[in-house]
Amino acid sequence: MAWTKYQLFLAGLMLTTGSLNTLSAKWADMFSAKGCHDDPDHAFSHPFVQAVGMFLGEFSCLAVFYILVCQDRRRPEPRMNRGQSFNPLLFFAPAMCDMTATSIMYIALNMTSASSFQMLRGAVIIFTGLLSVAFLGRRLAPSQWLGICITILGLVVVGLADIASGHSDDSHKLSDVITGDLLIIMAQIIVSVQMVLEEKFVYKHDVHPLRAVGTEGLFGFVVLSLLLIPMYFIHVGNFSDNPRQVLEDALDAFCQIGHKPLILLALLGNTVSIAFFNFAGISVTKEISATTRMVLDSLRTLVIWVVSLALGWERFHGLQVLGFLVLLIGTALYNGLHRPLLARIPWCAARMNLEEDSSDAERERLLNDGRVQACEDT
Repeated sequence: MAWTKYQLFLAGLMLTTGSLNTLSAKWADMFSAKGCHDDPDHAFSHPFVQAVGMFLGEFSCLAVFYILVCQDRRRPEPRMNRGQSFNPLLFFAPAMCDMTATSIMYIALNMTSASSFQMLRGAVIIFTGLLSVAFLGRRLAPSQWLGICITILGLVVVGLADIASGHSDDSHKLSDVITGDLLIIMAQIIVSVQMVLEEKFVYKHDVHPLRAVGTEGLFGFVVLSLLLIPMYFIHVGNFSDNPRQVLEDALDAFCQIGHKPLILLALLGNTVSIAFFNFAGISVTKEISATTRMVLDSLRTLVIWVVSLALGWERFHGLQVLGFLVLLIGTALYNGLHRPLLARIPWCAARMNLEEDSSDAERERLLNDGRVQACEDT
């Protein structure tokens, strides 16, 4: 079936904004500028300030949700499913997971390349799969277990590529590259906890995805903004790259932005792109399919890698190509991108129908739990 112009627009918007999100964050890290009190030029290393900007972008999704609600109310027959009423504090725990993982990943982005950063984020399917089995009672299909195993192999290959680049690339020390890669993988464990909690709450309470993202963005923005105050006084020594060697020096970040306004452009690019990326991703799932969203997310990694090479931000390594292909195969298997091919084989088609029925039953169970809980609350 041919895509409509609107569907093509959504796919292009998701691919573009998703790529810009990582590239703009990396671009900000590459700047050097003077700080406060005539400090000499130093690298813009402010991961927590960047994370605040990202949460501001997520928070804007809440505004988009209420705009859509207002537009829907003006229609003679409202069609938008706003979901059940729920306690917003349910999303506080996922928001804290998001805040912690995002901050760790922005620290890691200072230590490794943008393409490796994006590739290693594929580790999230390993931990999400395992946690969904443990806490949601989900049964993974054999193809998903195979996808997890292949993804682990891909992570090993990407890690080896980073070690090889650390020996030949002067932009990052080998120790920094290894530390950055490990931090990214550690962050994916936290992200997987966030995703499992989100899935349970979104299905159980039938929450609109934009509202869920916006609510988490609100919590993350408020909490992390307040945490910038004690971070200004926590001395961490050489772990930090700012002149005062504190956990986060927000004033130094603002001073550097004042001396080099292009940093603000990079930060705004990160904030705006994350907002549009979330909107486009949800719209692609609704208008096309979740499978298409996974394909576009994989293509985003390729775009980031190609642009980084074109801008001279990193060097070409054959192992990285192999790692990307292996990760792509693992992600495709886990997300069921092989199903259209296997659907042509009769006994495979019957097997997949059983798996889909099982998945639908799990979602219905979560929805029913939410309906029962809602009745008990009333």
